[in-house]
Amino acid sequence: MARVYTVSEILQKILFFSFLLSCLTCLVSANRELNEDNWKEILEGEWMVEFYAPWCPACNALAPAWRELSTRASRKSLAMRAAAVDVTKSPGLSGRFVVTALPTIFHVKDGEFRQYKGPRDVDAMLSFVEQQRWKQTEPIPSWKAPHSLQMSLVAEFFKLSQALRSVHNTLMETYGLPTWGSYLIFAVATIFIGAILGLILVCIIDLLYPPRRSDKVLISRTEAEKLAKGDQKKPDDVQELLNDDIVDDAENGNSDAEKNSPSDTSDEEKEKPVEGGDAKAEQKDEKPSEVRKRRPRKAD
Repeated sequence: MARVYTVSEILQKILFFSFLLSCLTCLVSANRELNEDNWKEILEGEWMVEFYAPWCPACNALAPAWRELSTRASRKSLAMRAAAVDVTKSPGLSGRFVVTALPTIFHVKDGEFRQYKGPRDVDAMLSFVEQQRWKQTEPIPSWKAPHSLQMSLVAEFFKLSQALRSVHNTLMETYGLPTWGSYLIFAVATIFIGAILGLILVCIIDLLYPPRRSDKVLISRTEAEKLAKGDQKKPDDVQELLNDDIVDDAENGNSDAEKNSPSDTSDEEKEKPVEGGDAKAEQKDEKPSEVRKRRPRKAD
C-alpha cells in the first residue's frame, strides 16, 4: 500500500532540500583564502582577487560586498571565482603583485592579470566580469607578471624584510633592547655578512680566472752583449727583452758618450798633434757612438 504524504511533510522536505542546497551553494561560492602555497590556483580559470588587511577600514567596509559578489556569481552560473589575500599573513604575495594600497583588486583570466580600478559595489564588479569589460583594460606586462622570475625574487625580498622586522620586534619587546641597540646589531651583522660574501666572491673569481704568470727572464744589456759576441743565436724572447725590458746602465753610457764626443772636446785637444799615421787613420775612422734610445715597454 502506497504511503500518502501530508502537506506538512511535503513542505518540510522542500525546506530541508532548500536548506541543503543553499549550504552547498555557500560552500561552492565561498571566497578562497590564498597564501604562499596555493596562490598558483588562480593561474587557471577566471578569478577576482582582493588584497586586504584586518586593520584596514576600507577593507572591512568592502568585506560584505565581496562575500555577496561570490554568491551572486554562483547564482548566475558565472565561471568567475572570488579569492582574498591577507597581506599580514602572506607578505610575499603583496610584493609579488606589487600591492601599494589596500584594498587592491585584480582580475585574473587564464594567467593574465589586470587591476580592477572601478567602483567597489557588487553590480559594478559583476558587470566587469559578465560583460567582459576587463578586455578594455591593458594586462600587466609579462616582465611584471606575478609568476615571472623577477617578481619571485621580489617576493623573497619581501619575506626577508618581514622576517627582519619580526627579529627587530623580538629584540625590543622580549629582550628589552633600545631601538639604537637593535639597529647596531643589524649594522654589525650586515658588515660581517658582506665581508664573508666578498671573500667568497674573490675566491670564486680566482678559481675561475686565475692570474697569468709571466715566464720571461730579465737580463742585463751586458749579458746580452756577451751572448751577441759569442755568436749565439738569441731567441725571440731574448730579442723582445732587449727591445722592451732593458735593465742596464744606459744613462751612464750616454753620459760617457757625451763626454767623449767631439763637440765636447777642448780646443787644446783638437790642436794637439797625433803621433803615428795609424793613430790618425783611427781618429778619422772613429765615429761618435750612437746612443740607443729606450723603447717604451709593452704592456704584459
